[in-house]
Amino acid sequence: MPHLSPLLNVMIGAAKDAAKILRRDFYEVEALQVRRKGASDFVSKADLAAEEAIRNALQKARPKFGMILEEEGEIEGADNSNRWIVDPLDGTTNFLHGMPQFCISIGLERDREPFAGVIYAPILDEMYYAEKGFGAYMNDTRLRVSGREDVTEALVGCGLPFKGMPGREQALIEAERVLNETAGVRRFGSAAYDLCMTASGRLDGYWERGLNPWDVTAGIVICREAGGQVSTIEDDRGRPHMDKSILASNHVMHDKLRGILLGR
Repeated sequence: MPHLSPLLNVMIGAAKDAAKILRRDFYEVEALQVRRKGASDFVSKADLAAEEAIRNALQKARPKFGMILEEEGEIEGADNSNRWIVDPLDGTTNFLHGMPQFCISIGLERDREPFAGVIYAPILDEMYYAEKGFGAYMNDTRLRVSGREDVTEALVGCGLPFKGMPGREQALIEAERVLNETAGVRRFGSAAYDLCMTASGRLDGYWERGLNPWDVTAGIVICREAGGQVSTIEDDRGRPHMDKSILASNHVMHDKLRGILLGR
């Protein structure tokens, strides 16, 4: 049986509360897509409502924990060790376009390090979860990262900055380097989902820059507990949930992918 501690049960319950809101609203978006402003406003309301549901569930269960919420910002807690890091809707553009690759991401940071994570893709009904030291799961299935060793056979996920966002030129250079050395590149449009795909072995690796803690904290735990290596792109000394860049893969391929990204 999967490990479901009281902590994970709280996190999974909060994700399911938010999922009810997002699942309902997801099926309404299609009717609004012809009115760009109307659809965007609708998604914003869904995002905020989902975040409120998560916040209420987490605060009820662990009232002393602090929080970092994508929309509301930081809420200080009496417990200086534990802090929730929440993204109620990772993959907003996918949501807006009726694509199912969007997630609810709830991470727990303990002593400023990722400790537990839950990522739920409600339309796909894929619940990913992990707690440090107890492995990673998707629904009832234990997760393992890819066992591939040959980088030329690797399928690698990435994120690319939207128009007007910084780092676009660097991202395109890195994407070309990876395309030239691997079997292909995929962009799902959700950092949380990319990390889950890496944890499950569907992707052999994933990289991205310009991220925030709520994008990756939960996914870092899930990927590491699935046997993966997660670091910043530059080196293994950084803190990928705080240092704005991330590289995840199996241990054999990690340095090879880093070398490709950095043009070595």
